[in-house]
Amino acid sequence: MSEQQPNPYTSDPAGQGGQPGAPGQGDYRWGPGEASYGYPQPYPAAPAYQPTIGGAGMATPAYPMAAPTGGAGLSLGDITVAGDQIITPSGTMPLKGAMWNATDFSRTEEKIPPHAIVLAIVFFLFCLLGLLFLLMKQKTTTGYIQVTVTSGGRHHSTMIPAVDAYTYQWVMSQVNHARSMSM
Repeated sequence: MSEQQPNPYTSDPAGQGGQPGAPGQGDYRWGPGEASYGYPQPYPAAPAYQPTIGGAGMATPAYPMAAPTGGAGLSLGDITVAGDQIITPSGTMPLKGAMWNATDFSRTEEKIPPHAIVLAIVFFLFCLLGLLFLLMKQKTTTGYIQVTVTSGGRHHSTMIPAVDAYTYQWVMSQVNHARSMSM
């Protein structure tokens, strides 16, 4: 055990390097040297804001506007598809190869409304047909539909309020249209 074993990870083919600073025993380092596939990459810097250029006082963007090349634009919550880009509050993403997903977090409840209970009591005392008012039902939908998009190393999620029982079908038709444009 007193003998030191040669380091198999050295650049010295004989594995017999002597000094820690010299090539041989001390040149192996743990971990990746460069960021590669699968490791987070830094986001590109946002362009600088230029409020006005020239003497006319008209605001112009600091980046060239891309001409729309894809299909018609659509909007789901705060996610907008325009041309070949997906525009979100966290930045723009490429439309090509985007992954879309929708999750239904809504629920529809059916209950007897309060006015039907009052009518059932009143008409039960007079004509015994008041119990038919208890067949009245009121449907209420609450909750949200979550839409997520991932493209170009970025991810964005938005919540769309469910206004009725058919909101999820409408959102899924929009998501399927966005998926077809992403191919």
